[in-house]
Amino acid sequence: MDKQTALAKLDEEFNALLATINGLDERAMSERFYDAWNVKDILAHIAGWQHTMKDAMERMARGEKPVPEGVDYSNADAWNAGFAAAMKAQSAETIVANLRQAYANYVRAAKAIPDDRYGEGKTINRLLEASGYGHIEEHLPAIKAFVAGR
Repeated sequence: MDKQTALAKLDEEFNALLATINGLDERAMSERFYDAWNVKDILAHIAGWQHTMKDAMERMARGEKPVPEGVDYSNADAWNAGFAAAMKAQSAETIVANLRQAYANYVRAAKAIPDDRYGEGKTINRLLEASGYGHIEEHLPAIKAFVAGR
């Protein structure tokens, strides 16, 4: 997928996520429905990955490896739990604001990657799928089902 298409898909999925949670109050966003998680936890961990992968993309734009020496992202469950726990005490409003800011920074970093670095099988495409549009696509059906069942 080329840069323009990837960024458009990213915006589409993010906007769908925001539209789905629009109007949920603190109580609804704090209600457990996804194993032990709630909407706030899901949004916090999406933002956490976007913040972390923004740094990876910034390293790529400088010609460095995306993952710093000594860091291992392979234990996604531990990272997910850490991202959710870090925001646990925050209000839904704060978590959504954090998500919006993480997303803006994430997109800015993705745009800084040269066009020729985009394409099937390329690192930037894998990052955008894993922590961007694909990650939102992974969680959006469950959030939509939760909202529809309220």
